[in-house]
Amino acid sequence: MAHSDLQKDVQFYEYTQAADPLGRGAITQEPYAELLSHLHESGQTRVIHFDLAKQLVSDGPITSPNMSAAFVRIEPGKEIATSVNATSQLFYVIRGNGKTKRGDLSIAWSQGDFMVVPGSVQMVHAAETDAALYWINDEPLLKYLGVTSTQEKFSPTLYRAEDCQRELARVAADPNSKDRNRVSILLGNKNFPQTMTVTHTLWAMFGILPKGAVQPAHRHTSVALDLILDCKPGCYSLISRHKDAEGNLINPVRQDWKPYSAFVTPPYFWHSHHNESGADANLIPIQDAGLQTYMRTLNIEFAHPVAKKELSEIL
Repeated sequence: MAHSDLQKDVQFYEYTQAADPLGRGAITQEPYAELLSHLHESGQTRVIHFDLAKQLVSDGPITSPNMSAAFVRIEPGKEIATSVNATSQLFYVIRGNGKTKRGDLSIAWSQGDFMVVPGSVQMVHAAETDAALYWINDEPLLKYLGVTSTQEKFSPTLYRAEDCQRELARVAADPNSKDRNRVSILLGNKNFPQTMTVTHTLWAMFGILPKGAVQPAHRHTSVALDLILDCKPGCYSLISRHKDAEGNLINPVRQDWKPYSAFVTPPYFWHSHHNESGADANLIPIQDAGLQTYMRTLNIEFAHPVAKKELSEIL
């Protein structure tokens, strides 16, 4: 290789010109976006990607720098294959029942189940009734690194709906739950005792926003891909880049919750959750917090002193 070839990509930047590429617009901000439920409620069997490749200036499908989200719609009696170059894949069964085949393994699933699988082995999903899955994987991370998944870090794992509901009900019944910022459970895997997450890259929460509740403003370095479950009109999130000295959000964007739809909460944006509907609501945020926890970069901040005190008590 000629010396000219070895130097053809060389560039130099004065430090202050490159220290904040996001602030300077060299790299794009994770956008506000949503993927609506009507897309998975009718039509042919297909994968419906939550693809923000244009906004993120990246190869798709991509929903955040480290994660890709999609709906998988499956008509009764039909099947569909999925295959990605990923270390972690999570499926939540929005409705229906069926089976997923992965090599010699067959996993039966029904509404409300979570299914987590490692690696990039092709899977075939077959529905007995009209079905829809919410699918998250970390393929964008591997694309960015230019690597291929070769080692499985955990075994396929099924979290049954009844077990998740039981554990969430137990937490909600705690007399102290009304004083907590959120009422939820985190899905864990014994292979990841340090991060206490569902996989080594993904973090999954199953939570309830009780009627009349307000979850005070907070922010985190991880991106949240939020799937709303059952909710009535009057549930919403307020999202803003900035807050005032009293912890109030400045010119927030209102994201109304829509049943069985998904939306993005950008990293490090302040956000609060509100339920003025008169009925409890459930949600599932999926984040890249497994990876960030391992990197020691995950940071969660609360806007109000009470919430900060509560966090210190929990830790």
